Parts: sequence; structure tokens; C-alpha cells
Amino acid sequence: MVKRAILKISGEIFGDEENHINFNKYDDVAKQLLEIQNKTKIQLAMVVGGGNIFRGREAQSQVDSNEADSMGMLATIMNGIGLREALVRNGAPDTRLMTAVAIPGLAEPYIRNKGRHHLDNNRLVIIAGGLGMPGFSTDSAVAQYASELQCEIIFKASTVDGVYDSDPRINKNANKYTRITHKQAVDERLKVMDSTAFTMCERSNIPIFVFDIKDLHRLSEIIEGDYSFGTLIEG
Repeated sequence: MVKRAILKISGEIFGDEENHINFNKYDDVAKQLLEIQNKTKIQLAMVVGGGNIFRGREAQSQVDSNEADSMGMLATIMNGIGLREALVRNGAPDTRLMTAVAIPGLAEPYIRNKGRHHLDNNRLVIIAGGLGMPGFSTDSAVAQYASELQCEIIFKASTVDGVYDSDPRINKNANKYTRITHKQAVDERLKVMDSTAFTMCERSNIPIFVFDIKDLHRLSEIIEGDYSFGTLIEG
């Protein structure tokens, strides 16, 4: 059974077709996470994305890429604040929001030893702001933080139910993998995470489990070792 893990939450889950931010979505995610933690007693860190608000890599070509990435990092912090508020309101008052970008009025600065201390004391830890510098995705951030916080596995909540050899939303005949290696994911240029993140996880020997965000309520099953409804990426 997994004792410490890090969860990558795509920003898209916090928005809907009409609004970039839907506070009911923060609430839904918070309630599911609290139920899972109460059931499994897992020490859980989370890295939040910001794709519901702004994604730096999708900015127009005339926009400076560094500035666009900075806007994307701020979007993740907005989601971090929203999720923390929902967790606190639903019964986890000691939830911590940490950022690699210094905003001391809103969040703690990310320090790995402090993050480990929070996890040791069974506090939920949200990390926003990516790695605090442009040019790196939240995938790379979750890979780095997984290593620094000594997590046993990365749970990647995606918009599809695993890793496929091509985009299943475009190719109805795409084949789903149940288990693959980090190297295979890089060699085949699979798009579920960027190649930098895969390489970082291979170096740290940290497995990744990719599953559909709609199955977040089943996270306790993953923690207990059931990898049947997603894709496990390991060394």
C-alpha cells in the first residue's frame, strides 16, 4: 500500500464550458480527496495545473514565451488558492499551499524539507507555480517534487483513461497500454507527459500511474495497488 504520493491535477477539472473557474469543481475535488485521505491515511502532495485559465504554450507566436509561461504559472496559483480554500472549508484546516514563486502573502515558499515536514504531519500539501521558472511544464514540476518529497509514486489525473499509442480522442482504433517503461514512453514520444518529466522519473525510479480524472474517487483503489483502470509507467 502506498504511504506517500504526489497527485498531478489538470487545471481543466476546475472549469466548465461556460466558466474558466467553477467553485463547485474545487469543492467536488476537495471532498473526494478528503474522503480518500480519511480512508487510506495517505500522505498526499498535489501539483495543480492552470490550463483552465491560461496555458503558456498555447499563447500566440508574437507573445514572448517566457512572459506567457509566467502567466501560466500564476494561473496554477489561482487554482491552488481555490483548492486550498475548498479543502480548509470541508474539514482540512491545516492544508498548506506552497509555491516556487515568492508570494508570501498568499502561500508558503516551497522548501523541500518543509514540504516533507508537512507530509510527515499528515497535512495535505498543494504546490502551485510550477518550478517557478519559464520553460518547464507542470509535468516537469511534479516529477521534480516527487523526488524531493520522497514520494513513492506519481498519480497523474488526465483527460483520458491511460496512455495510448495515439490520441484516442482522434483515433478510435488507438491501443491502450496497461504497463510501459519510462524509456518506452520517451522513445515512442507518447504525449501524456513531456519527455523531460519521463526522463526525470526514470532517473529517480519513480513510477507514474495515469488515469482518468473522472475516476478520482477511485484513488483509494490505486493506493491499495489496483492499477487495472489506467496505465502504469515504471522502470
